[in-house]
Amino acid sequence: MTGNITFTASQLEAIARALGDTGEGLTGSEIAYLLAKAHITDSDPLMTKWKRLFNAFAHCQNQLGHRRNVLAFIRFAMKPERFAHEAHRFEPLRANLNRALAFAALQVEPTGALAESDGVSTLVEAKRRAETLRTDLAARGLHEDVLSYCRAELVADNYFHAVLEATKSIAAKIRDKTGLVDDGALLVDRGLAGNPPMLAINELADESQWSEQRGFATLVKGVFGMFRNPTAHTPKILWNMTQRDAEDLLTLVSLIHRRLDDATMPPRI
Repeated sequence: MTGNITFTASQLEAIARALGDTGEGLTGSEIAYLLAKAHITDSDPLMTKWKRLFNAFAHCQNQLGHRRNVLAFIRFAMKPERFAHEAHRFEPLRANLNRALAFAALQVEPTGALAESDGVSTLVEAKRRAETLRTDLAARGLHEDVLSYCRAELVADNYFHAVLEATKSIAAKIRDKTGLVDDGALLVDRGLAGNPPMLAINELADESQWSEQRGFATLVKGVFGMFRNPTAHTPKILWNMTQRDAEDLLTLVSLIHRRLDDATMPPRI
């Protein structure tokens, strides 16, 4: 990571998009502070966050002929102590950033340190891995809503991220069909439990069908508990998921999507 190595423009863009992500990235004031700390000129402070970062990184790197200041920015940004009062922000940001850094054969470790990575280091390799995964899953008849998450940037550093993002789509579908705004276990309880539930996967005509409904709610809760809360399940973030694991888990997510597609809203008396 020393010498006059530079990031490519596409790598810089991916890094800037991760760090400037609207939902899980740095705030505007954090960007201003960290740019100054890394001795990078904040050339476009009024622009969208990721574009602001990209322009600042590109200008600095082009001017100096190396990427050391950009690396310094990442190290400062990812110091775990910065997140002491907002611990929930660290792992999602680290995951997003590692997807971008994988193309440069780098990664941010749980300690916040930058390290060389043995994972995907080229877009070609990431694309090949994603296409292989998608082909295998298509052969299984996977739900189209799940196939859309088998993208190069998601499987670049770990198949876990494709599964994590696909799992998020389950919550989105429940919210779309019910109008609820909750998340996680509370969303499942409000959407799939209750008497009657807001969404029923069968006619609830007898105890056997009620048992199936309860089992489905428990299944969705289990999937959420396993993947939806990476800050509370750090070992899962570090899980070196194989393609076989990913295919099996995405098949499960596909099953859940199909049952939700056919679910109806029972009349509430």
